[in-house]
Amino acid sequence: MADEEKDVESAAEEPKKKSPIILIVVLVIVGIALAAGISLFVMTKMMADANVDTEGEGRHHDAGIFIKLGDPKEGILVNVGGPRAGKYLKIGVVLEMNPGKKAVINEETKAVNPDAQVRIDDIVTQFFRAAKVEDLDATNQDELKRQLKDALNAELGSAAVYDVYITSFLLQ
Repeated sequence: MADEEKDVESAAEEPKKKSPIILIVVLVIVGIALAAGISLFVMTKMMADANVDTEGEGRHHDAGIFIKLGDPKEGILVNVGGPRAGKYLKIGVVLEMNPGKKAVINEETKAVNPDAQVRIDDIVTQFFRAAKVEDLDATNQDELKRQLKDALNAELGSAAVYDVYITSFLLQ
């Protein structure tokens, strides 16, 4: 009889020992899930903040409309360095335009409005004609593209041009 009482006591003690272990395991799992959720929130917030330029424009944007400037085959041909320099630049320029700019892009045809096209051609031609031969060096290409983008956005409105691509470049 004494043996039976010991068996009942030991059987009653076992579930009590298992309960704290199960509780600890559940708390550890909840803690890990909570830490993962907080980490995910913080990383998403940091990535969203990192994707904002200093001007407030997002780096990620809707797909733009690509516009090739100048002659479709030849591109743009201008004299650079002044009329006496005798240097000519033949350049292919493609602009990635913001489709949301209704003053620049026709919603139905997804093409540049004729009046905006004239302004774009004028800005680009004047930009390259005013450039010095030294400014057209290959090492300055990123700066040249940034300056052209800024000049176009100043005339067409903020964020009208997402990016400028140079597809061909010949200076002679």
